[in-house]
Amino acid sequence: MPTRPYNPKRYNPKEIEPKWQRRWEENETFTTKEDADKPKYYVLDMFPYPSGQGLHVGHPKGYVASDIVARYKRMRGYNVLHPMGWDAFGLPTERQAAKEGRHPAEITERNIGVFRRQLKMIGLSYDWEREFSTTDPDYYRWTQWIFLKLYERGLAYQAEVAVNWCPALGTVLANEEVKDGVYVETGDPVEKRLMRQWMLKITAYAERLLEDLDSLDWPQSVKEMQRNWIGRSEGALVSFEVKGGDKGASLDVFTTRPDTLFGGTYCVLAPEHPMTTKLITDEHRAEAEQYIEIASNRLERERLADTDPKTGVFTGSYAINPATGEAVQIWIADYVLMGYGTGAIFACPAHDERDYAFAKAFDLPIVEVVSGGDISNGAYTGDGLHVNSGFLDGLDTDRAKAKIIEWLEENGRGEARISYRLRNWLFSRQRYWGEPIPILHLEDGSTVPVPEEELPVLLPHLADISPTKAGEPPLSRATEWLNTKEPKSGAPARRETNTMPQWAGSCWYYLRFIDPKNDKEPWNTGLEKKWMPVDLYIGGTEHATLHLLYARFWHKVLYDAGLVSTPEPFQKLFNQGMIQARSFKDKMGKYHYPEEAEEADGKWVLRATGEELESRIEKMSKSRYNVVTPDEVIEHYGADCLRLYEMFMGPLEDDAVWQTENIAGIRRFLERAWRLLFPEDPEKACKKGEEYELPEAFARLLHKTIKKVTEDIDRLQMNTAISALMIAVNEATKLPRVPYTVISTMARLLSPFAPHIAEEMWETLGGEDSIANAPWPEFDPGKIVDDVMKIPVQINGKLRGVIEVERGLGEEEIKNAALKDDRVLQHLQGAVLRKVIYVPNKLVNFVVSKQKQA
Repeated sequence: MPTRPYNPKRYNPKEIEPKWQRRWEENETFTTKEDADKPKYYVLDMFPYPSGQGLHVGHPKGYVASDIVARYKRMRGYNVLHPMGWDAFGLPTERQAAKEGRHPAEITERNIGVFRRQLKMIGLSYDWEREFSTTDPDYYRWTQWIFLKLYERGLAYQAEVAVNWCPALGTVLANEEVKDGVYVETGDPVEKRLMRQWMLKITAYAERLLEDLDSLDWPQSVKEMQRNWIGRSEGALVSFEVKGGDKGASLDVFTTRPDTLFGGTYCVLAPEHPMTTKLITDEHRAEAEQYIEIASNRLERERLADTDPKTGVFTGSYAINPATGEAVQIWIADYVLMGYGTGAIFACPAHDERDYAFAKAFDLPIVEVVSGGDISNGAYTGDGLHVNSGFLDGLDTDRAKAKIIEWLEENGRGEARISYRLRNWLFSRQRYWGEPIPILHLEDGSTVPVPEEELPVLLPHLADISPTKAGEPPLSRATEWLNTKEPKSGAPARRETNTMPQWAGSCWYYLRFIDPKNDKEPWNTGLEKKWMPVDLYIGGTEHATLHLLYARFWHKVLYDAGLVSTPEPFQKLFNQGMIQARSFKDKMGKYHYPEEAEEADGKWVLRATGEELESRIEKMSKSRYNVVTPDEVIEHYGADCLRLYEMFMGPLEDDAVWQTENIAGIRRFLERAWRLLFPEDPEKACKKGEEYELPEAFARLLHKTIKKVTEDIDRLQMNTAISALMIAVNEATKLPRVPYTVISTMARLLSPFAPHIAEEMWETLGGEDSIANAPWPEFDPGKIVDDVMKIPVQINGKLRGVIEVERGLGEEEIKNAALKDDRVLQHLQGAVLRKVIYVPNKLVNFVVSKQKQA
């Protein structure tokens, strides 16, 4: 009877990847169990916003990295929490709904469906049982509950504030959403308006937000961005009496340089300062009011720019400099901001560049009070001894600051003060698609919170979600919902029609993931103590300031209320780099990404014709026609190839340029790994239960690979871990036969990176459970030590050579080997050996003296 020919199984990701994704879902492989016997590990991705465009290949970079860590930690014996959900409220969904003529809820449901499908096809090991959206009433019920906690503690309040108002969209916008006078997303014009808004008093936590950064394992660059955003300044509050004003009228200014008070030759108010109306005299009123209107509509970044000429207007009023007793003019200028300090400064033009430029523009006095510069050519901002400063003369800056503050306090004219650039969070939005704010307005103008037992305040369904013609928020249209009664008294009441900003839902989602099905409380305190803080938080640098700052603020409030057990939410933070696109210019002058382009001799050309292409590196987006989607990459190469390629492009924290053609190399690597188990040559096929003696050199390489991959994942150095795996697989293919134990080890090392192929190999090897639950390989410390060691050889303490000797040689053998080295012998000629110093396995040092001539 003829023997059936050997037919190796081919690597087919289209077959094995859907198979294992179904298997994981059916078996609930990644559902987190509350296992008290295992140490916990909470790894979290920054909440994605499910846009209508779906994912492009730049988005999964962080998701794949966090998934590698989650899979690795499970295999190391940790109980891993690795959830996913959706940050789905916000203006972008409203705009998409308007374009399509559909309700935002429909758009959200569709977009989430697209994102969920794409993430699942990448093979990410999320616990989908914990999935939720910020738009779910079961979720935003507790967002409203946290708002009430802020309200109870006096941290949520209403105030009349200057806002960025977009008439086209009918809502206020954050400063970060506005550039050059327009909304960055749409180009619609933005103007400044005074409006009554809900504010959150984040400034009450400024110092703690700064101090606690030191306890966090975060990139220094992100810590510095947070510090700069908070902007702590030490200085003094100085009171300037207003000349000729009401009795006791004064102007309070904050300064970081109170030591230069003797050089203060004028004062400046921000255009928004409440005292401007009192200080403007009739003679200057028309000019001043016109200036205020123009200046108040300028953006802060424009007002802070060091541009000439400086603009301003004199109020007609004067203040008394407390140090000199002289009357100084009070001006209004847009280079002073209401949000910093008190919105008023005293100007010392001799030692501040912007004050100097202003003084020159309006011919104001300039008085030197710190020696060391030439104020005729510009402000001197360096150190020096004080001059023209009365009792401060001769003192350096630090001693002068201390003495002037002491003088101000003794004379009741000021005090030491710390100021922050951070401003309170403008929390309300005049849009529909957001969480309703749980506040009732009574007829007498007072406000009361909605009782906790009546939460959630549901977002009513509206067909028309635009603001009213009168400019009121969309929720004003929901008259049946709007008009209600105050629960305790039964008095008529109106609901708050502003909604929360998109930031609200993402401020606390990491806590809800701990206990997402709880309908009695936002989270169980026992589970919170078990899982918090988040051990690893991965996301882009676009959230380095606001999201992280807002989440930390809410968490600290919850900590003070005794509702969470940790002062900080995210212990370790990692920012992945961006995946960019190389776009090519076509004959019509448009840039896009043709797959038929290839690199040749350092140039990019069309593969078919060799025609050179003009290219540029830019952000990947549909508007630039350079998007590559996970769907198309997985269709051609498979999800494991996509995962490996994204991690292999370079260090995880660096930006990298997408090149689809390079994925073919990753596919060849996976096929080589596959052929360890299914070789082309039947003679090399390993038989189950049979073991083969492994060459010592490969055994050492294998254990070194285990060590390196382990350490590299811990350090999030995914590209070098993959490189080590590639080397090991290449060397394994050279073996006559690869033992099952080696294939088992390689499959487990590969599984966090390429889980589908690893699962298939593991099952073929006889693994009964998922490889996700298999133990992580351990290396033998004895196997990672090389047989040969290098020993430096010195003569009189100077390095003269390095010898290679077998490990395990004795002292005399190593000394003799050193004496036979040609380079060492050259330096020993004509010398007398006095002493030999030997440091075991580290060093040989010959102490010699020169032989005297006869």
